[in-house]
Amino acid sequence: MDRRTFLRGSVVGTGAVALGGSLWASAAHGAPAQPGAGPYGPLLPPDGLGVRLPAGFSSRIVARSGRFVSGTLYLWHGAPDGGACYPDGDGWIYVSNSELPLVGGASALRFAADGRIRGARSILGGTNLNCAGGATPWGTWLSCEEIQFGQVWESDPYGRNGARARPAMGRFKHEAAAADPDRRVVYLTEDEGDGCLYRFTPATWGDLSAGRLDVLCAPAEPVTGPVTWQPVPRPEDWATGTRNQVPAARRFRGGEGAHYRDGKLWFTTKGDNRVWVYDAAAQVLDIAYDDDLTPPGSAPLTGVDNITGRPNGDLFVAEDGGDMQICLITGDGTVAPFLQVTGHDGSEITGPAFSPDGRRLYFSSQRGSSNSVASGVTFEVTGPFRGAA
Repeated sequence: MDRRTFLRGSVVGTGAVALGGSLWASAAHGAPAQPGAGPYGPLLPPDGLGVRLPAGFSSRIVARSGRFVSGTLYLWHGAPDGGACYPDGDGWIYVSNSELPLVGGASALRFAADGRIRGARSILGGTNLNCAGGATPWGTWLSCEEIQFGQVWESDPYGRNGARARPAMGRFKHEAAAADPDRRVVYLTEDEGDGCLYRFTPATWGDLSAGRLDVLCAPAEPVTGPVTWQPVPRPEDWATGTRNQVPAARRFRGGEGAHYRDGKLWFTTKGDNRVWVYDAAAQVLDIAYDDDLTPPGSAPLTGVDNITGRPNGDLFVAEDGGDMQICLITGDGTVAPFLQVTGHDGSEITGPAFSPDGRRLYFSSQRGSSNSVASGVTFEVTGPFRGAA
């Protein structure tokens, strides 16, 4: 029996192996998300920048790797990856990682209230393969190194404070971080074929220099259901490695993006093309999307990667490869393409993040149309997003 047949029988059908989307249903979603018509309508032909968007939306390029950001003398970094937005007076800031070896780091674009670029700067340098990360409630950016024994670096989007390593958050192949202000913890994904999901509890909320690192534990089967957490004894231990200290740790097939909102953590795994949802209060794990749980040949979302969301419950999931799309998973469990970048077939979509007012979406094509880390393109999309301020 192949994986698709097994999962459809266990998750969608009998529920004998999995919860069958019960957590998804409790959040007014029903079963794991299925293909359908998106709320914004079909994608139109590519615009002048090669971006396919629904009617009423438009795109522009705000930065290109190796070129000066408009109106500045700042060269935009190569291989743009994870990103986030922050309020900045009457404007905002978009932060973007650089997934380059040895000279990675992160940069920030500053925007005026009318969307004009009014500055750009480095906020982190000299680090290694900075992939994804996450914003904190106190206004810093957690930039994650995707290398063996990598670290989380906490940096200041506003440029007031220097960046600092946070080794207490573990030494492993970091991918994304998502802060949970309700429980005062930070969740961390691991980009390994048998990666773990971690939870860091700072000794003092707002200070990540010390605290306790736990790893999620559960049997490999059932696929979903109740979970527990166990402490990692020595998170900074290079000899054993953070990921190998708790035998009961649950393994995931390539942890990618993470997003927290309203008591739930949403995270993606690329090896099985899943979006997971973890109910933090109930400590229950479920599947929000799996391409093997859609009708054969119908899955619009493949190559799951970075993920972000909106207050109305919509999730936006970027593709690493796939069809170079950002797909939307609605609150009622419908998955559909929201945008597509054409002519960038060797690239991946990275860093989706909304401006604080929800009216603009930022993202990058990491390697651009020439499939080179020196050819990344960072875009902005504007339009009638649901739930914008």
